[in-house]
Amino acid sequence: MKIKKGDQVEVITGKDKGKRGEVLTVDRKKNRVVVEGVNIVHRHMRPSQDNPQGGIIENEAPIHASNVMVVCAACDEKSRLGYKNLDSGEKVRYCKKCDETIE
Repeated sequence: MKIKKGDQVEVITGKDKGKRGEVLTVDRKKNRVVVEGVNIVHRHMRPSQDNPQGGIIENEAPIHASNVMVVCAACDEKSRLGYKNLDSGEKVRYCKKCDETIE
């Protein structure tokens, strides 16, 4: 999976299509990511020691990694990623639209 925690991504399918957000967590085994402000679900929580008030809590749920694309900071467009080796021997990700490296 080429998506990492902290990447800016855009949702390309589903009810949140077009929304952008930062990747909060990545689950490589299940091939899922949690994106900030995307795929919000409502949980009905009863009062407990952790949450003394209870009520309806909103959380981001994971979505499949194939439903998001990384947004390049240089060209500000969603694009595919590739890997290339620099002369220094470092392996970096790069935007296939504008050929800029992604940190």
